Amino acid sequence: MYHVVHTTYMKDEFGDYVRQRREQLRTQDPAFSVRGLAGRIRVEPSYLSKVERGETPPPSEATILRIAREIGEDGDVLLALAGKVSTELQAVIRKRPTLFAELIRELKDQPDHAVLRLVREVRDGEW
Repeated sequence: MYHVVHTTYMKDEFGDYVRQRREQLRTQDPAFSVRGLAGRIRVEPSYLSKVERGETPPPSEATILRIAREIGEDGDVLLALAGKVSTELQAVIRKRPTLFAELIRELKDQPDHAVLRLVREVRDGEW
């Protein structure tokens, strides 16, 4: 299950989200302190703290994906909150930029159930 949080700037939204999720996990497991998480994702605790407070831009894609794994979140969601798109998705979009731009624009206002239906149809080859 994924959670969503608020704020004004993308970097703040990312940091706020990570902090709230980490603190939620810390209520059940003290290993989710700033120092504990920072050690597992291989960054300095002071750096992670600054990211969480929005005092520095979100980290690299690789670090964001390590954070996602540690806090049990979807890497693409955290990348989006950080204003980034994964290298993998960029490669897919670059193969057919016009079609993907049109598809995304057409889907942006559609309800989630309609988008999920389309994804399932494409995945299952039933279209």
